[in-house]
Amino acid sequence: MGRLEEQIAELKRRRNAVILAHNYVQGEVQDVADFVGDSLELSIKAKNAGAPVIVFCGVSFMAETAKILSPASTVLHPVPSAGCPMADMAPAEAVRRYKAEHPDAVLVAYVNSTAAVKAEVDVCCTSGNAERIVAAIPADKTILFLPDQNLGANIARKLGRKLELWPGFCPTHNRIMPEAAQRVREAHPGAVMLVHPECTPAVVDVADHALSTGGMLKFVRESDARAFIIGTECGILHRMRKENPGKELIPLAPLPTCPNMKKLTLESIVDSLEFMQFEVDLAPELMDRARLPIERMLAG
Repeated sequence: MGRLEEQIAELKRRRNAVILAHNYVQGEVQDVADFVGDSLELSIKAKNAGAPVIVFCGVSFMAETAKILSPASTVLHPVPSAGCPMADMAPAEAVRRYKAEHPDAVLVAYVNSTAAVKAEVDVCCTSGNAERIVAAIPADKTILFLPDQNLGANIARKLGRKLELWPGFCPTHNRIMPEAAQRVREAHPGAVMLVHPECTPAVVDVADHALSTGGMLKFVRESDARAFIIGTECGILHRMRKENPGKELIPLAPLPTCPNMKKLTLESIVDSLEFMQFEVDLAPELMDRARLPIERMLAG
């Protein structure tokens, strides 16, 4: 164990803290975490953590969700500038305007949204349960899906339903081009291709399966195949390689990288725990309003 890892272990004991990390953060950060997962798994873990201090290693909306689900805990986000451009593409005031103009619509927010937006919608979802959430809404209802138009479009096609799509996207996944995906596929004809449903429908059409990061990890663990093309943020490869040492994992090129996820470092965790800095602070009334759509997501 290195010096920084030892410091983190000692600070965790002193603060009685748990560290939660997303599958996309740097490998060394994943290795010091108590739990690594996707958005849905981390939401459940945050809700059940029961720890006085939660250090959340992910982007800002994830740390907000942890605070909403564990309001009695002090939630620290080591790098406040690690935001999510897609979440920022749906400002709360714009969502409120849509809601006022379409009072009968059902608003479904991908969990990749701000706490202020979650407080305005009917239900949240993750890439892992979005299909079930949308399918449960009566067919005669107008549905606004936000903020990810790619995830919404992929769900709409799969379910054969019309959705109103917010004009947002994940820059990292949106940069994956179908031509590049096809080239990798042709170079590795025996490999199973997995992509994230935040990719465009054109990229999903090239792949064998569109899965959440949790879904990808499970698929690779359980599959008899020996080679996989992985079409999502490259941080997942660290955990995937640890769990599947005998399997070939082929990333797309150029390597899909989220610069915000990569801002989380061991040094930032040490500083956050040492100085108890960058606490997530949300108004109680906002958390109360945002909690219901998240709870509906967890029940869906």
